[in-house]
Amino acid sequence: MNSTTLKIIALLLMLLDHVAQFIPGTPLWFHWLGRISAPLFMFCMVWGFHYTHDRKKYLLRMYGFGIFMGLLNIICNAIYPNAVAPINNNIFVTLLLIGIISWLIDYVKTDKKKGIRLIAVFAVYQLITSVFCILAGQISPLYGMEMFAGAITANLIFNEGSFIFVFLGVLLYLNKENKNALILSYGLFCLVYFGLESSVGFNLNNLLYQNYQWMMIAALPLMLLYNGKKGRGLKYLFYIFYPLHIVLLFFIGNLCF
Repeated sequence: MNSTTLKIIALLLMLLDHVAQFIPGTPLWFHWLGRISAPLFMFCMVWGFHYTHDRKKYLLRMYGFGIFMGLLNIICNAIYPNAVAPINNNIFVTLLLIGIISWLIDYVKTDKKKGIRLIAVFAVYQLITSVFCILAGQISPLYGMEMFAGAITANLIFNEGSFIFVFLGVLLYLNKENKNALILSYGLFCLVYFGLESSVGFNLNNLLYQNYQWMMIAALPLMLLYNGKKGRGLKYLFYIFYPLHIVLLFFIGNLCF
């Protein structure tokens, strides 16, 4: 299974998840299937980042779309301040941070001293921008301003999935070329997630109807089917489809319900 096929599967599952997010009365199993989507996009992203000839251009494109999506979120939430479901979706920033940290890790492998220094600068930068994002959210009356600030500053905390999903993406990057390591690392991550969600209440009602993020384990078989090939690419399909379908579903949900 090539990268393009995986992206299309992830895109369709994402669509189901967001239909359930913005359209009241949608079956819950849309969300269950949607748990597979984000890890698949991360998996495709880390391979794309691995193969790209221009990492800086790749990340700048992701950064630009992240700011654009953050701005769309602010505008939509301002139009409907009492929305059925406000928009906080911006996976571009999460993917951007996965790329940045993965690049820093690679830098350590080639120039350990400079790489460690860059990681230290990045850590200090994250502390400063976290304070900035918190202040932005407190000062601005607009809903989601802290997430918009997080998009502008590429902040580890104020992004979709926060630092936990960024960590997952980096984990995928580090283990992408070894299927046994991928199975072990991703499986352990999902197991820890399952344990954390079980601690809230170890019962079927909780694990099926409330805290069901652990279902992302279902993405692993699809990752293992990846054949290392790009396929047709469809380079800008995700970049265009992602903001377009979210905004359309947001307005449909608020106009019709």
